[in-house]
Amino acid sequence: MRILNSCRDNELITLLTQGDEAAFSEIYERYWLKLYNESHKRLKDEELCADVIQDVFADLWLKRQDRQIDNLAAYLCTAVRYRIFSLYKKQKNVGAFAEPIEFMIASTSDPDSIFFEKEIRECIGIWLNMQPEKRKQVFQMKFSQDLSTREISELLQVSQKTVQNQFATSLKQLRMHLGKLISLML
Repeated sequence: MRILNSCRDNELITLLTQGDEAAFSEIYERYWLKLYNESHKRLKDEELCADVIQDVFADLWLKRQDRQIDNLAAYLCTAVRYRIFSLYKKQKNVGAFAEPIEFMIASTSDPDSIFFEKEIRECIGIWLNMQPEKRKQVFQMKFSQDLSTREISELLQVSQKTVQNQFATSLKQLRMHLGKLISLML
């Protein structure tokens, strides 16, 4: 039996793609606690966390030849985050999942997370350009300039209720837009 605990991640990935079960076991031993902690921050449920981690590792093994993994830690953490998001979307009653998507993506500074954050920001930009002009202005003033509803209504010379309605509509549409994007990324 080979000793793999001194192997670097990229060596383990190479062995994994060749079907090496010992490399898979080493990856599991190396990362399961980190992934458990990552999922427990959001789910606060041991059983759900175990299921999420099991799904991520099962997917890693089953699709080992199809995946192009450059950064194993980033890949696994991102897979856990998206699995949790998918779980939330299916069940709608996972109350502990309260962190915004932006925090989930930006919570690590590894290259894959930065890539996903950039991709989501680009999609938000595309979505924003498709919005009616007033809604676009309200959204930008609220998020970019951090203005209050009253300040926005005064600047745009519309009622506060109109600003609130435009903002609520834009958030609802953005959530749907990002939900579709994340489903595609999974």
